[in-house]
Amino acid sequence: MGGQADMAHQALTGYVMLRHARSRNYVRELESCRLETVSVDFGDHHPLKPITVMESKTKKLGRKGSTSSTSSSSSSSMMDPLSCVLDGTDPLSLFAATADPLLTATTESARKKRDKDDSLAVGSDFEPWSSKRADILARYTTNEKLSINLCMGSEKGKATTPGSAVSEKVRTRLEELDDLEEGSQKELLNLTQQDYTNRIEELNQSLKDAWASDQKVKALKIVIQCSKLLSDTTVIQFYPSKFVLITDILDTFGKLVYERIFSMCTDNRSSLPDNFTPESVVDTAKETCLNWFFKVASIRELIPRFYVEAAILKCNKFLSKTGISECLPRLTSMIRGIGDPLVAVYARAYLCRVGMEVAPHLKENLNKNFFDFLLTFKQIHGDTVQNQLVVQCVEIPSYLTLYSPAIDWILQCISYRAAEVLLTEMMERCKKLGNNALLLNSVMSAFRAEFIAARSMDFIGMIKECDESGFPKHLLFRSLGRNLALADPPEGDRLQILNEAWKVITKLKSPQDYISCAEIWVEYTCRHFTKREVNTVLADVIKHMTPDRAFEEAYPQLQSIIQKVITYFHDFAVLFSLEKFLPFLDMFQKESVRVEVCKCIMEAFIKHQLEPTKDPVILNALLHVCKTMHDSVNALTLEDEKRMLASLINGFLRMVSFGRDFEQQLSFYVEARSMFCNLEPVLVQLIHSVNQLAMETRKVMKGNHSRKTAAFVRACVAFCFITIPSLTSIFSRLNLYLHSGQIALANQCLSQADAFFKAAISLVPEVPKTINIDGKMRSSETFLLEFLCNFFSTLLIVPDHPEQGVLFLVRGLLNVIQDYTWEDNGDDKVRIYTNVVHLLSAMSQETYIYHVDKVESNDTLYGGDTKFLAETNKLCETLIAQILEHLKNLGKDETLKRQSQLALNLFNSILAHGDLRNNKLNQLAVNLWNLAQRHGYADTKITVKTLEYIKKQSKHPELSHFTDLAARLPLQSRT
Repeated sequence: MGGQADMAHQALTGYVMLRHARSRNYVRELESCRLETVSVDFGDHHPLKPITVMESKTKKLGRKGSTSSTSSSSSSSMMDPLSCVLDGTDPLSLFAATADPLLTATTESARKKRDKDDSLAVGSDFEPWSSKRADILARYTTNEKLSINLCMGSEKGKATTPGSAVSEKVRTRLEELDDLEEGSQKELLNLTQQDYTNRIEELNQSLKDAWASDQKVKALKIVIQCSKLLSDTTVIQFYPSKFVLITDILDTFGKLVYERIFSMCTDNRSSLPDNFTPESVVDTAKETCLNWFFKVASIRELIPRFYVEAAILKCNKFLSKTGISECLPRLTSMIRGIGDPLVAVYARAYLCRVGMEVAPHLKENLNKNFFDFLLTFKQIHGDTVQNQLVVQCVEIPSYLTLYSPAIDWILQCISYRAAEVLLTEMMERCKKLGNNALLLNSVMSAFRAEFIAARSMDFIGMIKECDESGFPKHLLFRSLGRNLALADPPEGDRLQILNEAWKVITKLKSPQDYISCAEIWVEYTCRHFTKREVNTVLADVIKHMTPDRAFEEAYPQLQSIIQKVITYFHDFAVLFSLEKFLPFLDMFQKESVRVEVCKCIMEAFIKHQLEPTKDPVILNALLHVCKTMHDSVNALTLEDEKRMLASLINGFLRMVSFGRDFEQQLSFYVEARSMFCNLEPVLVQLIHSVNQLAMETRKVMKGNHSRKTAAFVRACVAFCFITIPSLTSIFSRLNLYLHSGQIALANQCLSQADAFFKAAISLVPEVPKTINIDGKMRSSETFLLEFLCNFFSTLLIVPDHPEQGVLFLVRGLLNVIQDYTWEDNGDDKVRIYTNVVHLLSAMSQETYIYHVDKVESNDTLYGGDTKFLAETNKLCETLIAQILEHLKNLGKDETLKRQSQLALNLFNSILAHGDLRNNKLNQLAVNLWNLAQRHGYADTKITVKTLEYIKKQSKHPELSHFTDLAARLPLQSRT
């Protein structure tokens, strides 16, 4: 192995004594590399034409023999090749197909049918109860202690042995039912709201566990006792949330019962159709269903009997076609027996919810529930309710808001896809009740926004006549405003509507009440009016929220106002001309909130500002906004947050343009540098922007080389030279030194370019062995290699300094590379040396492959001077000697593969850049070829293609000597 490297080393002497680089005609080489133009007739095979796939299908005619018939079909549609391979099924489906076919046929088909039936109940435009659940739980809370009083009965007879008689099983079940309301008492006292919620969730899980272990009576006990809790209003503020938690258990129970009965109708041979009829239900399922209804009927107390029967209402489908339509009116009438109006209205809400799930077409029952509620509404002002409120220290306005979720739901069910005439009827009924504010609020919340907006003035008249003591008028205007944000009122009424609403809103003394309404009506103002009205509204908000620093408790609402304003005002010149916009921003005193608002503004600007701007109003305002974001950065700020802030600031900087006023543009960048010095990506963006500015100046002032222009370009260069050292990322500094040097060179600033390149060279020794990339430590050599290759490519056109000697920058960089500590098991240093050999070959040409306009490179300065060529040859000799020495050191078994790759790499370099008419250089190439293949590590495909290339090039007259070379390059087999 060492002998092979020595042979190459000996051949080096003849190589360096001659002009080692072959003469290159770059123009002719480029022409020879161009693709040949060939006229092609695509015919029926145009690449954009849809693919036609011939599908062959084979059908077996019998189990025995090989007789088959084949049919072919042609399709003009695009077929997915992956789907074709899998024959339309994915691997998971194939795996699932191997499961128990009986289980798959019964369980999956039943679930699909039920899901389909449920999806047909109401459309996607109907807001489901599940979307309201979280809001109710968050809104209706309490700090008072809660209690749970359960009567779970005795624990006898939980399970029956398989061999027991049927009559004994029935007797045991009846005893358990009798024990439902006469068992042991279990009372949990002094529970916090979270404890109460956790306990109810535990009961829900206990219900599922009891059902899974075939303890159906225990499951029923749990449901009954939980239903009883809905009659308890001792902590009345928590009742809506209690209703949500308990009805979750009822829903679980109803689903379990229905699925149990449905499974009894499905056997291994068939299952119920999508729209089954009671006639298709087996007798055992009907008997079980009747048994459940009989159990429910035996419950003594009204409230649990009502809720449990409502929970299993859907099971009537197994018994009779008219079962549901007959039960709904009866259950509606049962609610009349509930004395507490709050408990009764939530019972009606639950019945309407179940009714919408199982029979949404039965609108009459929905209306009946609402009208029954209206008839009993006067109970709210009765002595019983009033005494209860006094005991619990609850004001009537707070009490009335407890009704909102239930009434809103009932009205939502009634108004779903209802005609507009129904709204008129509801408005008339509200008037008959003296324009009750609670009902009016629910009506506005339930019906379509278009219907409400069209009658805005009518609703305002009704709101004015409402009694202020029961339900605050500002909540009514808030509900009206929500509708007007979604639909437009008649154009002639818009200003009057705003005036009437704002008369009420601006008189509100409570900052929280005020801001909750103002937040809604700001959108209406932005939607229909000019900046004058919006500015007036903003001024009013500042006036109400500034005293006693009330804004500190209303940051979410104030953020919402800002979001709505910038949603409708995309012209930022108009936005920032609002006198009260920036004072409004000053209310955001909490830094985290202020930064979020600033981010919101910048995101809107980047999204909607389509043209560059130099408007001083916009620039001053957004500089203030960006400065706020920048100043929030500290040692604890996450890197992701820094990147986001820098991205927003950079987006702003890219949209600033002063046209041909380059000095003003540079002054802006200087100011930005002083303001955003803590965000490195912003500094990098500024450096790139200033470099681009220098190039634009060169283009615009082409042919006009005034002292003023030159001074400006030098100012741009100085900006970059001063800014780059402040960066922490060493590769950012290296690349920017190189890029800025290239810009300086393009602007004929030779001394400044040399300064950039020298700074880059002096920085290379500081490159660490590893760098952090996305939180992981990686070797830096790959990045350094890429940078150095780019650097050497630039140095080809950099003219030598008259006082520094030949190739002083190249020599300086090579010295740094020589002293740098490279990885022991790496070859990057040798790869760099190989690239430098390419550079020296290019420097030996009479005319370089590329130039910079109006910059005289070394090909012009030296004009092929023999001393210059001797220096390049000498430097090349040194580099190749080190490369061959490295190849010699790779003679160990564990490094033979690396030796092979590097030898082939050097061979290709000599082939591309060397003059192989020299016998000794030719022999060096042959030795490297043999060395690359000697131990079988060379890639056969690459060597074959390389040899083919040599033979092809030998056909050119100036490369005819490649024929002899190709004959001396054997291909060695690995076998």
